[in-house]
Parts: sequence; C-alpha cells; structure tokens
Amino acid sequence: PMEKRCRVSWLCVLCVVLALVSVATIVTLWTIALTGSEGDDVTAPWDRTPAETTQIIFKRLKKQKVVQTLMMLLLPIFESLSGVNSRFVSVCPSGRSVVQFECLEATDLILIHSNKLNYTQTADGGSSAPEIRSTWLQLKTQYLVIELNGKLTAGQKYQLHAAFTGELADDLAGFYRSEYEEDGVRKIVATSQMHPTHARKTFPCFDEPAMKAVFHMTLIHPPGTVALSNDVANISADGEDLLQTRFEPTKKMSTYLLAIIVSDFTNKSQKCFQIRIWARRKAIEAGQGNYALNVTGPILDFFQSYYNISYPLTKSDQIALPDFYFGAMENWGLVTYRETNLLYDPDTSSNRNKETTVTIIAHELAHMWFGNLVTLRWWNEVWLNEGFASYVSYLGADYAEPDWNLKDLIVLDDVHKVFAVDALTSSHPLTSKEDSIVLPEQIMEQFDTISYSKGAAVLRMLSDFLSEPVFKQGLSSYLRDFSYSNTVGSDLWIHLEKAVKDNNVSLPRRVDAIMNPWVLQMGFPVVTVDTSTGKVSQKHFLLDPESNVTVSPYRYEWTVPVHWMKDADVHEHIWWLKEKEAVNLDMRSGSSWVLANINVTGYYRVNYDLGNWERLFAQLSSDHQVIPLINRAQLVDDAFNLARAQLVSTTLALRTTLYLSQETEYMPWQSALNNLQYYDLMLDRTEVYQPMQDYIRKQVTPLFLHFKNLTSNWSHVPEDHTDQYNQVNAVLTACRTGLTECQNLSRTWFRQWMETPSHNPIHPNLRSAVYCSAVAAGGPAEWDFGWSQFKNASVASEASKLLTALACSADTELLRRYLSYTLNSSMIRKQDATSVITAVAANRAGQNLSWDFLRVQWEFLFTDYGVGSFSFASLISGVTARFSTPAELQQLLDFVEEHEATGFGSATLAVDQALERTEANIKWVQQNKLEVLDWFSSQISELQQD
Repeated sequence: PMEKRCRVSWLCVLCVVLALVSVATIVTLWTIALTGSEGDDVTAPWDRTPAETTQIIFKRLKKQKVVQTLMMLLLPIFESLSGVNSRFVSVCPSGRSVVQFECLEATDLILIHSNKLNYTQTADGGSSAPEIRSTWLQLKTQYLVIELNGKLTAGQKYQLHAAFTGELADDLAGFYRSEYEEDGVRKIVATSQMHPTHARKTFPCFDEPAMKAVFHMTLIHPPGTVALSNDVANISADGEDLLQTRFEPTKKMSTYLLAIIVSDFTNKSQKCFQIRIWARRKAIEAGQGNYALNVTGPILDFFQSYYNISYPLTKSDQIALPDFYFGAMENWGLVTYRETNLLYDPDTSSNRNKETTVTIIAHELAHMWFGNLVTLRWWNEVWLNEGFASYVSYLGADYAEPDWNLKDLIVLDDVHKVFAVDALTSSHPLTSKEDSIVLPEQIMEQFDTISYSKGAAVLRMLSDFLSEPVFKQGLSSYLRDFSYSNTVGSDLWIHLEKAVKDNNVSLPRRVDAIMNPWVLQMGFPVVTVDTSTGKVSQKHFLLDPESNVTVSPYRYEWTVPVHWMKDADVHEHIWWLKEKEAVNLDMRSGSSWVLANINVTGYYRVNYDLGNWERLFAQLSSDHQVIPLINRAQLVDDAFNLARAQLVSTTLALRTTLYLSQETEYMPWQSALNNLQYYDLMLDRTEVYQPMQDYIRKQVTPLFLHFKNLTSNWSHVPEDHTDQYNQVNAVLTACRTGLTECQNLSRTWFRQWMETPSHNPIHPNLRSAVYCSAVAAGGPAEWDFGWSQFKNASVASEASKLLTALACSADTELLRRYLSYTLNSSMIRKQDATSVITAVAANRAGQNLSWDFLRVQWEFLFTDYGVGSFSFASLISGVTARFSTPAELQQLLDFVEEHEATGFGSATLAVDQALERTEANIKWVQQNKLEVLDWFSSQISELQQD
C-alpha cells in the first residue's frame, strides 16, 4: 500500500540519524516491513508495559548515565504535476537512522519506539555485536522489538542503524503536511508535531521525556524554501538546485520538543536578539505578526527575571501554521501555533483575539524553562508542566499588557471552569500512578482541563500562601539544580520547602504535606462558615451528593488556606483550616457579613449559614462595590453550584442575579452568564425557556443601554479591556434574549456588510455577537454570505468568528449541510471540524442533528478521518452537554455499548464524565424544573405589574 501511494509525484524526504560519539560495536537492522496498520500484536515475554521494559533495558535517563546524540539529514525533492498549480504535490518520506544508546543492564532485547514506519535495509554492522534473531512491532505500545542471539554488555555503547519509509500525511502528527492557498497557488508546509508521542512516527527513537538527546540537524531543500529547526542555522549551497541548512547542535532535550519545518514562509524579526515571527507571506506582509513580535521580547524579559535564569537558547522562533492540532506547542526554540493564536490584525481581530495571542505566547515561552530546560520524568505528572505554564502565562501577559488586569481573569477562565469537572466522581487526581499511564492514548488523555486549569489554580494558591518571592526563590533553585535533566513532582516541593526555611515562613505543615492532598486525590472541598457560632468545616464537594467516590488515602480532607473579611475589613493573615472542622471565633459576625476566600486565591468553594447569605444579598443590593470584584463573581458561581449539589436552594442561587441590573463589571456578569447557560442547556426545550429569556432580557437591558451611552451610540469601543468584554456580553445576551433594539442593530450592521462586502462596518470586538445574531435571525442568504466570507477570509481570527457564527442558524437544513462539510477537509480544515460540530450542538436547533451525525459518523471519524486531528474528548463533552432526559441517557449508553470493542481512546474519560453528567442532569431537572419556572415567572410578573 505504501508503494502504491508513493507512485504519484511526491515530496520525498531522506532522513538520516547518525550518532556523533565513538562506539565499540554496531547493531544492524536488516530488511523488515512493519507498519502501524498491519501485522498481529504478538504476546511475548518482552510485551511488558513500556515503563517496565524500558527500565529493564535502558532505564530512564538520570543525570548523565545515558546520552543519545543524534544527527538528522532531510533531503526534500520537489516535483509538480502538469496542470496542477502547486510546487508540492504529495509526500513520501524515507530515511536512515543511527541511534546511539548505552546498555545499563545485560539484555538480549532492544525496544525502540516506532509507529507507521516501514523498515527496508541498512549497511553492514560491526562484528562484536550479537546478531538479530527476530523483530516485532508491538502495536499497542508502539515498540519495535528486536530479539538478539546474545546479550548486549552492560556499560557498552551501541549504535542501532535502520532504513525506513513513511508517509507525510495530513494527520497533524509527527512529520506531517499542512496545505494552504496563496495567490491561487496551492502550497504545502512540511511541518511537525512530535508531542507527546509522535517523534516515533518520524524516525525510530527512545520516545520518552526522560530519554533526552542532543540533535544535530541538517536540512537540504530547494531554493525559495526555508528550513527551520530548534537551533540557529547556517545556509550553504549543495549543488546547483539545492540549499543545505545546517543547524547548531541542540541543547540536551526530550524527543517531543524536536521541530522540523520546510516552507516558503517569511518572517518579521527583531535585530537585538534573534526573535522571529514566521507565517504565510501575505500574513507577514499585512503586519499580522507585528503584535506577537512586540510582546515576545517583554515576555522573555519577564521570565528571565521571574526564574532568575537567562533564556537558555540563542534564538526564539515562533511560527503560525494553517493546520495544527493543539493551540500551540513549546518546541524548544521553534514554537508552533495555530494561526488564530499567533497572528493579530488590528483591523479585523478583536481584543479577545489580542488577549489570546499574548497569553498563549506567555504560556509557551514559560515552557522554555519549566518543561524544556527541566522536564518531568513521565507523563503521569503532566499537570505540573502544563498547570505551571497556564498559571504564569497570566503573569507574563500581565507584564506585557499591564493595563488589562489579566491576572484576575484566571478565576473565570481556569478556576471556575475546572471546578465543574473536578466536582464529578469521574474526575482524577492531578498526579496519576506512573504505571497507569502506559499507552499513547492514555498519555494523550492526561492533557485535559484538570491538568491545565486545576494545575494552574493549585499552583496559584501555593504561590499565594508562600508569597510570590518565596515561591520564585524555590522555583529558581529547582530549575538550576535540574537543568537539562528530569524530575518528579516531589523535587519541586523539596526546593520550595528549603525556600520556606530560608525565609522563616510560618506554615502549619511542610509544603509536601500541604500539597499532597491537593495533588494526589481528586476533587476539592466546600468550606462552610457558620457565622452564628464561628464553626468552619470542610467537605468533599460533589455535584451529585449521592454519588460514590473512590477511596482516598487522604479521606478527602485538605489543609485549607482561608483569606477572609468581615464587612469591609480584610483580615491580614491567612487562617488555616487543618481538620475536618474547627472554630474561628472571629468569624462570628452578629449583624455583619463574612466573606471567605478573598479573590478566590484558594481552590475551594464557600458556603455560609442562611443569615450570612441574607446579609450578603443586602450588601449587593445596597452597594455591591463594597464586596471585592472577584468575590462578586465568586458569590454567583458558588451559589449556583452549591444549589446543584443541594447544599442551598435553587432560589437562593437565582437571587444572586437580582443585583446584576446595577452591575456593569465583566467578571460578575460573565460568571452569571456561565451559570445561566447551564439552565439554558437543561431547560431550553421546556416551558421554562421563555420566562427565563424574559428575565435575562430584563436584567441585561440596563447593561445594554449603559454601553450604548458609554460608546456614544456604538460609535466607538470602551477604553477598559474588560469593559470591552462586557460590551460583547451586553450585545450578545440582549440580542439572544430578544431585545428588539439589539436585534435591529445587528440586522442593520450585517445587511450593510452584505451590501458592501469590501467594507465591514461591525467593530471586530462585536463581530462574533453580531454575526451569530444575524445568522440566527436570517435565512439562506445570510448563511451563504457568511460562508463566502469565511472561505475568502485572509485573517484566521476572522475566519474563526464566521466559522462559529454559521452554527447559529435556526435552519436545520443549513445546519445539516454544515455538519457534512466537516467530513471534507477542502471545506473545513480537520483542525476546525471538532469546533464546528460542538458549535452546532450548542445551538438548540442543532442539538439532535449533531448527536445523530456523531453517532452515524463515529467509526469513520475515530478510526480514519479524524485520527490525530480531532479532539474526541471535546466532541463527546460538547455534543452531550445538553443531555438531561432518560431517553438521551439510554441513547448514550447504547452508543457506548456499540463502540465498546473499539474503545474511545483519549475520549475514554470524557465518555465516563458524559454519563455521570447526564445522570446528574436528569436528577437536577426533575428536582428543580418547577422551582425555576415559578421563580422566573414571578420575576416577570413583578415586571409586568410595575
């Protein structure tokens, strides 16, 4: 099959990996044909878990015991087909590799990672190495197993030579191709995504984070193209028709951080230090890389100061790719991004796009030290890498944009978001057992909301109670001690504990004793404060209080840091809740109100006695600004979720929204809209829907009019960053709930654009809201216009807005057609298909359509079309978000049973969470529907009487 595919004109790549240190013997791998899609998975003594087998043969790298030194040579040969306007037509990489390793224990087995590679032949080997008896490919673990006639000698260095071919597919994994069109010419970028387990799809290697190597890269490529990799390059001629780009040796690094790119992109650069932003020529010429270039230098400066360690490399390349699975990837020295996340056009991009760009750049550049310079030993502690980068991304972005108050937004974007997942029994601890994360799909499953957002929230809490200077001191010591090597999570606690002692910080327990319950058991507590007695207690918070949870060695108890205030008086020192319950007599409030978890620095929810809730409501009603801004958002979010857990009444939760008619700040409004969205999902197909819409419209109308006046009848945008966000909330919510003035405004703007497509009168900030409103109210003409603008969009962020808005249509035929486009990558890129399907599912007119589509197409998507490019976990959670009836639960159970044999890969946990959520939703609707209907109806009745 491979030979047949390569018969058409290909971009062929010769990949040679050579060891650079002296060796005594050579093991040679002769002609074998193994692919990731053929052959039987043999059960044999060597078919152990990757952790076991690797430790037996090579062990994982510790200090300098084992060093891989690798050289790569890429030789692209470009051809074109007659009649096809393209420099690149298709791709068939072939290569030779030499991998050097040191044998630590005598063995007659060699295991090396390999996936979707065909092995062909090699040169002769040395005489003193044992001969190869047989070879296997273990499909599940993606190991090439080589059985020898004799044993390798402990302490001896060996080289393993191999020759192989592969396919440069469009699967967004390993060494892959990305296509785009520019000036009518179809072009291809040969690019890479090695993370987390795809280096093995590019060349055979020891593909584990602890197996660090030094890479010597040479790329041979045609004139007119540029070759990029992790380090700086020297270019010379190689014959008449080719260029040779030789890169400096990389730092010692993990295989997943390797990057290889060949394209005809250009860049915008900064001369004082080699910072370059790469993208399509048209994008760079239009200035879309300027903002990224302007913030990269300050962010690197911030992290050099924050870590107290200089930037480890001599250059910083960042590149925007037309096709990319993740939002971005922290390849050391060559960071890759989706175009929407790196490119910014002030004429068409919103301030949300701008914030996304600066925070994602900060996230990726944070990894240059934490993750790349120092790397976690195994994937069971992904959270420490990704959670840390997520947390400090707010700090780096805040340094670059100090007027935006970005550090506060972590509460909405990470803390509140992950609370919803971590309150399920199907959640999981931040750190998993090492031997439970073995297969590639299990590794991929670790990159979830828990790892990113809970990790960020818990580290923010840790930095807060240690103080930022102490946290930074321990962090810098940790990074210096483990530079260019690997660690486990407990190593960080040791260095932070040393910083605590050096600074005489008073803590109730050692750092590891405080942090282990937050890291090694799932979930979080709800802290209940009884202001009549001063009693403070903690309990594992679960959305379904009747559910059973797995046993925890920490009994679901935590050491909880409590910042609190009484009336307007913030208590200076942290009060620690160290047991299941304790008494703080100062929290007895009398006629005052008490507020705990100030600025939500702690990872927990807070409940109060009813008397305190009433006093908080009175304060919100009389002068809400006395309560800190972040805590106004917290009160709404906590109350709604406490009600779902049956700890307070649903009516109490809804009452937190009454004061919103006086609120103009973004965070409380966003918190309320996030929580009311759950009511919308559960009840928008019932008789509750219209009274709920009427109530929300009543509450948002003053906000809509506030921004109308603030912007002089929409003639400009507010100056404050979060005011711009809340203006979008006002327009989106007012239009969605049927405010006539808003709907007329959006229709007028969209009609003006349709009449003069070259001039869009809608401000970029408001386009998402206006596009959705206009498409929802319109018909085929509006939808077709939106589709045409999407296909012709030259700025990725504008295309993304249109892509989402097209799912807002109320026309089921249009939505059905839109879903079908996700199966055709020429209509919708594979990287965008997941978001289109879930956007249609978010539309109540498209819910059933998307679920039916997913069920019919699942096998094709999961086993063929979507492999490597679809987020199946997002698909499952997005399409099932509205499930709240016994019939939908049964359909989900039938779906799971039908595909049980194939399994759900990286979506396995998402399926479990969908089942649990659906069962909880059914209970919630049964228990709360009438109460919610009565409350909304009573509020509308009062309005009509007024």
